[in-house]
Amino acid sequence: MKKFRKVAVGGTFDELHRGHRVLLTKAFEIGERVAIGLCSDKFVAKMGKPHVTASYAERLKEVEAFLKDLGVSGRAEFVPLDDAFGTTLSGSCIEALVVSEETKSVALKINEKRQEAGLQPLKIVTVIMVTSENCTPISTTKIRSGEIDREGHVLKAHKF
Repeated sequence: MKKFRKVAVGGTFDELHRGHRVLLTKAFEIGERVAIGLCSDKFVAKMGKPHVTASYAERLKEVEAFLKDLGVSGRAEFVPLDDAFGTTLSGSCIEALVVSEETKSVALKINEKRQEAGLQPLKIVTVIMVTSENCTPISTTKIRSGEIDREGHVLKAHKF
C-alpha cells in the first residue's frame, strides 16, 4: 500500500539525468498515482535557461520511456505546465508534492496559494539533490555544457 493516493512532481526534465530519475522514482514509491507536470515549451522559453532545451515532445518521450522501464507507466498522468503551479491550486485529489531541495520553495509557494484559496496544504516530500563526482548537484546546465554526463561523471575540469 502506497502512502498517498495521488502525488505530483514537476519539472522540465531536460537531459533526463540521475537526479531526475531519483525524483520520479520517489514519487512512484510513495504515490499510487503520479501527476507529472512537464514544463511546456512556452513555459521553458520564459525561464531564461542558459542553454537549448529539448522540445516538450522529446522530453515527454524520454520520461515515458523511463517510466516504462521502471514498470510504472500505467500509474502516471502527464500535465503540461504553463506556470509553476499547474493543477495544484485546484481542488484536485493531489495529496503530496515530491520536490528536490532546489524546488522546495515552489512547493511552499503552492501551499501558500492553496491556503489563500481555502484549500488544505499539500504534504511536501523533499528529495536530496543527487551529486556528481565533483560533489556538486547534477544539473542539465552542467550536462549541456559538457562538464558532466547524465550520471554525474566528470567529463572536463570546471574552472572556478
